[in-house]
Amino acid sequence: MNFIEEIRIKAKKKAGRICLPETEDERTIDAVKILVDENLVSAIYLCGDKESVKKKLSSKNIESDKIEIVDYKIDEKYSEYAEKYFEKRKHKGMTLEKAEEIMKNGLYYAAMMLAESRVDAVVAGAQNTTGDVLRAALHCVGLADGVKTLSSVFIMITDKKEYGKDGMLVFGDCAVVPDPTSEQLADIAESSAITTKNLLGIEPKVALMSFATKGSAKHERNDKVVEAVKILKERSVSFEFDGELQADAALVKKVGEKKAPDSTVAGNANCLIFPSLEAGNIGYKLVQRLAGAEAIGPVIQGLKRPYNDLSRGCSVDDIVNTVCLAILNS
Repeated sequence: MNFIEEIRIKAKKKAGRICLPETEDERTIDAVKILVDENLVSAIYLCGDKESVKKKLSSKNIESDKIEIVDYKIDEKYSEYAEKYFEKRKHKGMTLEKAEEIMKNGLYYAAMMLAESRVDAVVAGAQNTTGDVLRAALHCVGLADGVKTLSSVFIMITDKKEYGKDGMLVFGDCAVVPDPTSEQLADIAESSAITTKNLLGIEPKVALMSFATKGSAKHERNDKVVEAVKILKERSVSFEFDGELQADAALVKKVGEKKAPDSTVAGNANCLIFPSLEAGNIGYKLVQRLAGAEAIGPVIQGLKRPYNDLSRGCSVDDIVNTVCLAILNS
């Protein structure tokens, strides 16, 4: 059984409630059909104009009592959500009139449904930018207790069984924090370690990546990674980690033994923390395109409840798989 099959089986057993706000996108409707046909969720909430969404579903011959269309114009919770959003944001100058207007946006309406426990998870991003998706999530749902840094990971599935867990690796952060500080890198490493354990079911071995290994080069950008490692040591985290490590030292056993002989992570890493967003985003897309890897995510980390982002170039299967991951994280 491969990872995709495994997460779909687990999601089916958990039977969560998902909200998909981007009903204007054809891929969303096609994903609904798979979610219904494979019985992967207990309920699907679709935000949008009721008649328009009904026509889209009908055109695909999708009919299920699991589907509920949520149209703010007739939804009984609209005024309540607007009032609660106003209360959350009035310290930022929000007015009730502005809150009522914002609640007409499906991303924000879905986020309030999540904040109010009407659904277990939300998945969006096929039509909206990561910034827009995360802004709605942060404003309505907020960060989990004790979390300072919102971040993300991609689960990379390759046919290179010698790396990670049978070819599966976790890459972070590839979607959220452009230029993390040392403290933010440490936060990202902690969140990514939890995700690695929860979703892959393995003990995380976290490599903080750089262009140098163990002092082989000196530069302020490398110093940031060295400081992040120091912060993790001071926090006495419970997972294995090491840095700074180059990619080959993190992944290839012989190279790791040569460049970092005293490290338990070098050559054995299953979770790679990139020093910047450009490195992470470029890295995952190169592995995806050149190595033919499947990139699942981004899985957003640090919110009180799961609101997951999609790439605007996502496939229908990407949406389905991200829904399953979001349900498993709920």
